Amino acid sequence: MNIFTRTALGALTLSVLAAPVLAERIELGPRPGYLIDQLPAGALKSKLESCKDITPVRTDFSIGHRGAAMMFPEHTRESYVAAARMGAGIVECDVVFTADKELVCRHAQNDLHATTDILATDLAETCVKPFNVENGKASAECRTSELTLAEFQTLNGKMDASNQNGATVADYMNATANWRTDLYASKGTLMTHADSIALFKKLGVKFTPELKTPAVDMPFDGFTMDDYAQKMIDEYKAAGVPASDVFAQSFDLDVVKYWIENEPDFGAQAVYLMDEYNTEGYSPMDEATWPNSMEELKAMGVNYISPPMWMLVTTENGAIVPSTLAKKAKEADLKIITWTLERSGPLAHGGGWYFQSVKDVTTKDSDYFQLLDVLAQKVGIVGMFSDWPATTTYYASCMRKGVN
Repeated sequence: MNIFTRTALGALTLSVLAAPVLAERIELGPRPGYLIDQLPAGALKSKLESCKDITPVRTDFSIGHRGAAMMFPEHTRESYVAAARMGAGIVECDVVFTADKELVCRHAQNDLHATTDILATDLAETCVKPFNVENGKASAECRTSELTLAEFQTLNGKMDASNQNGATVADYMNATANWRTDLYASKGTLMTHADSIALFKKLGVKFTPELKTPAVDMPFDGFTMDDYAQKMIDEYKAAGVPASDVFAQSFDLDVVKYWIENEPDFGAQAVYLMDEYNTEGYSPMDEATWPNSMEELKAMGVNYISPPMWMLVTTENGAIVPSTLAKKAKEADLKIITWTLERSGPLAHGGGWYFQSVKDVTTKDSDYFQLLDVLAQKVGIVGMFSDWPATTTYYASCMRKGVN
């Protein structure tokens, strides 16, 4: 047996075989080896090849982004279980709320039209923008805040996609990218935030909930942003989860500061998500363009930041190197988590906006490992979000990243 099939415990015991969720079993599959085979000859390839027979380990370095969303419907029980089986040590539930102010796991409050089967159900009539085709373009917008929890739980998750050229609801919903799959999309069990906590405890993984910016004006029926932020933390406290196992995230710095000030145990490792992609004049290479310096964030009590990969690297003489922001964060003693590996398709086809800063040197899928190595060894990230955690788990197990 080798790293692609061996269990983290060395052998499956009878109790594990009988368990309803094989949390202990780590299955990495063929993808890490496939990417390693494509690497050019050199030290990185040799090192990764040398690890083919080691036992993979669960590590906090490997974070399941919405679960294992490259092939499983995101934020579903099935996606979360898949991420844990790939060795993710931390799994993400993006947190939004329903009409009755219950917390559920969805990437955005207004994405049900793309991530569930709502348009094919009677609940389509609740959508704030019903399915419509105008000037040849199809659109819809369906929100969790228009549904009660009971209604939300009747939906089925699907792969995140919509076809703007679809003439019918069926065409609009049937839009999974050709580098993804619907093979595992026949069942997508939606989760409340509390459900995800219970599942993650059973799986033996830690928690990184992201409090999403609402699609509605706040307060919502008297429900304020502070209420929302506090309710999320309260659900961990009610479940007896130690603050040290929770990495609460937000793009809203005021929310992060709320946790720091009002829930200091959780605030100590609250994660400030950073994304200046659409900010005019912003450059991760020019500190004068940043909303806050790294030292200012540290002085606020922020200990973790999470910029996308493009903000942390640049190229120099054909090589990938740390950006100015990455260097300044390290100088300020900020821990860095980044996102998202294997999110936006093959690198040969561009790989999405995550790779804009290194697009001149990332042209092959094997460059996932090249970039990951720079981020781990030179930038010094402590965690990587991935849509297919097996790749990151293999790397972390081999390089002993996040491994005691």
